Amino acid sequence: MADKLLSRYEELKALVNSHNYRYHVLDAPIISDLEYDRLLNELKKIEMDHPDWITSDSPTQRAGARPADRFEKIRHPAPILSLANAFGGDDARAWLERVKKLDDRVEQAKFVVEPKIDGLSVVLHYRDGLFVQGATRGDGEVGEDITSNLRTVRAIPLRIPVDSKGPKPPKNFVVRGEAFIPNKEFEELNRKLEEAGEKTYLNPRNTAAGSLRQLDPVLTASRPITLLVYQIVFSEGGKIPTSQWEILEYLKALGFPVTDIARRFNDLESAIQYTETFNEGRDALPYEADGMVIKIDDLNLAADLGFVGKDPRGAIAFKFPAREVTTTLNEIGVAVGRTGVLTPYAMLEPVEIGGVVVERATLHNFDFIAEKDIRVGDRVLIKRAGEVIPYVIGPVLDARTGKEKTYKPSTKCPACGQPVEHFEGEVAWYCVNAACPAQLVRNIEHFVSRGAMDIVGLGIKIVEQLIESGLVKDVADLFTLKKSQLLELEGFAEKKAENLLASIEQAKGQSLNRLIVALGIHGVGEVMAGDLSRTFGNLSALSKTSVEELQQIEGVGPNIAESIVDWFAQPANQKLLKKLKAVGLWPEMKKDEKKKDGAFTGLTFVVTGTLPTLSRDGVKEFIEGNGGKVTDSVSKKTSYLVLGENPGSKFEKAQSLGVKILDEAGLKKLAK
Repeated sequence: MADKLLSRYEELKALVNSHNYRYHVLDAPIISDLEYDRLLNELKKIEMDHPDWITSDSPTQRAGARPADRFEKIRHPAPILSLANAFGGDDARAWLERVKKLDDRVEQAKFVVEPKIDGLSVVLHYRDGLFVQGATRGDGEVGEDITSNLRTVRAIPLRIPVDSKGPKPPKNFVVRGEAFIPNKEFEELNRKLEEAGEKTYLNPRNTAAGSLRQLDPVLTASRPITLLVYQIVFSEGGKIPTSQWEILEYLKALGFPVTDIARRFNDLESAIQYTETFNEGRDALPYEADGMVIKIDDLNLAADLGFVGKDPRGAIAFKFPAREVTTTLNEIGVAVGRTGVLTPYAMLEPVEIGGVVVERATLHNFDFIAEKDIRVGDRVLIKRAGEVIPYVIGPVLDARTGKEKTYKPSTKCPACGQPVEHFEGEVAWYCVNAACPAQLVRNIEHFVSRGAMDIVGLGIKIVEQLIESGLVKDVADLFTLKKSQLLELEGFAEKKAENLLASIEQAKGQSLNRLIVALGIHGVGEVMAGDLSRTFGNLSALSKTSVEELQQIEGVGPNIAESIVDWFAQPANQKLLKKLKAVGLWPEMKKDEKKKDGAFTGLTFVVTGTLPTLSRDGVKEFIEGNGGKVTDSVSKKTSYLVLGENPGSKFEKAQSLGVKILDEAGLKKLAK
């Protein structure tokens, strides 16, 4: 019996160490937090009963996992520890009873409650008020040097402001915080990636961790990472508070970002009650949190209580109920997004997660299904976090019976039945039918937008009205609208109808490049539209071009060339072009229009991400005004990539090709 238990103990050590490595080093966990906690608790139970079995390689003897080899190592000035878990009020009360027996002062202790953010723990070093070094937690003793990356996080003060009325920082001090990506910024990042046909991220925690552990700080700077600081690990040459509540106030006064939901309580019951309010209210938090931390406020008392293994006795992590469950995947459906991207979703056996019955969950993209080998009929693990749509983590392989069916994506759009397109190097599959009913609202919204045909007064609500009434089935129908038809719609009077029709008529005078932008061809933006207009002069010539001919244009790669040719080859799109020509919308442009010379003459630029002050139109005008050329795609001929926040795959391609990279300030300096 003892041999069997010892064998299980060795197995658990290997399992937990393996999962620690995947979570902390690879940023690619394969099990849920709940499953991990169960393994660790089983291990701790065995060690409690058999303390003589404990070895130095047990995961209970360290706080995390060893650092990745690609970074320089930093030894922390004090251990950066993890916390023991409480899975409810009773566990928290049991923790208090244990520490009461060790020190009578615990009876009168106050408690501070803080959020347990699901991010990456970082350690920041300051000398004479200057940020000099930053590291990951690593194994709790030694971390990875990610100083250059942390400098890009705007929430981190690079210099502590010394206010004559405020506290003066110690000469040398080290603080600890949690780096993360807020939920809204994470959703926006994924939305942009999805629209660009790129691979989306699974969750904010792994995205933040992966971004901070990039070898190139420029990529880190492009991610919306922030942090909250909550601990002083070490200080020298100055006086610091001795209570956790005062530490938070002190850190805030020094200029560090600190949580605004921390509270101090006179007794544990009040702390538990406050903590439990977040079991249901955690969706209101702007970040992912897997629990709250209850700390003894008196830091001297907390230190005197010591540790159990690597867990300090002076604090406990009050974990939220798990939001991961398993259920059966009955079928895989496909939704067509407003940009034509096809997104698979799981149709599930109904299951309750956090008080909500879930019947559908996202499967991200078709590559995800293949990589995870998710099959129809599988038992799958589902997670729901905040207001984010529930998503499938992966299949439960041990539950397979052999009756599961491998999924094969359809080659036709489920909304319009037209063939779908997939471009090499991209994750997304597209429906490129401009008249696809699933995309019609978005297509018209884009067609009439300021950067395209600029039809004033035609907002999204009116577009929806026109489609619902049956007056508009494609963008060409806008130009056949009559005043009498508009007056029958709710909200339209004589003046409003006349103004809209006048705006539509005026759009017939827009340039060819604006019309090409308005058509919404995948991969063709304002820059590419200008190049196509100058090269072909009209839509007739453009519609007859070949992939080979298009690739002769600077910035046009095989994917974009194929996208353009495929768009014009679609029968529904050919019909649309005939209708546009029939209503008088057929602009032409002179070929090889010359640009003025300037500081950028002979240089080709690609812009990606959001710049601090220049809009997309503004940076294009700035570059072309100085004689340069702006293209949509990065190639070996690209002179510079202008990099802003939240860039796409263009940044990675520029790096791989050795293209020089500028920020907005560098671009303006280059023009002087």
